[in-house]
Amino acid sequence: MATYKKRGYKPKNKAEGIELDEQNSTTAEVFSTLDQSASKTEEWVSRNQNYILGVIGVIAVGVLGYLAYNQFVQKPKETNAANEMYYPQQYFDQALSSTTAKDSLYTLALNGAEGKYGFLDIIDEYSGTKAANLANYASGMAYLNMQKYQEAINYLENFSSDDAILGALAKGSIGDAFMQLDQPSEALVYYEKAVAHSDNDYTAPKFLYKAGTAALELNQKDKALSSFERIKEEFSDSDEARTIDVFIGMAKSGN
Repeated sequence: MATYKKRGYKPKNKAEGIELDEQNSTTAEVFSTLDQSASKTEEWVSRNQNYILGVIGVIAVGVLGYLAYNQFVQKPKETNAANEMYYPQQYFDQALSSTTAKDSLYTLALNGAEGKYGFLDIIDEYSGTKAANLANYASGMAYLNMQKYQEAINYLENFSSDDAILGALAKGSIGDAFMQLDQPSEALVYYEKAVAHSDNDYTAPKFLYKAGTAALELNQKDKALSSFERIKEEFSDSDEARTIDVFIGMAKSGN
């Protein structure tokens, strides 16, 4: 703490005078040190001014570049991709409701026609967009319905969603494809992922039931019993709960 002399103040004795001189000297040294530090900082800034300005410039260009990319590239790309989805989606919806020519309609949805993009074109041309992500889901479901199970797995694995229903359906459908490929172990993993993704009343009992039947096929009766009992306890109003006591009995037999 600095010590200041009052105007006209004289030390009472020689010792006090020496003490005041020392305090004043210490204060002077502190300010001198601060001055030197400030001077060194100014010198460093002066020497490295180009570097500092360069770093600031890079950061500014990066921020402006991101904003410009988002505004003038990504947004129009998202819009165009969403517009392109309309055509293949029509064929996909027709295939779902049709009783004949399903595979032909799914093929049109996948590959497009009459110069219009299909889901596969959208995935390739608009990678990174929300529409391309949804096109992965639609492609996977189309291949699953066409009984092309490995292709279904490939596209569904490229789809990601936090949506409770859609995310669970994608994972559960991968499980269905593995079951059709006679790979119940892999199927069970994805059925469990579907249940873990969401415990909503629509998908959870569906995939708990499928997980239980896959576990039975693998002779993992404890795991099967756990799935079936959860349906009985938590989803008693579901379609799967209607005959669940039969499956609980199957899981308990031999334990």
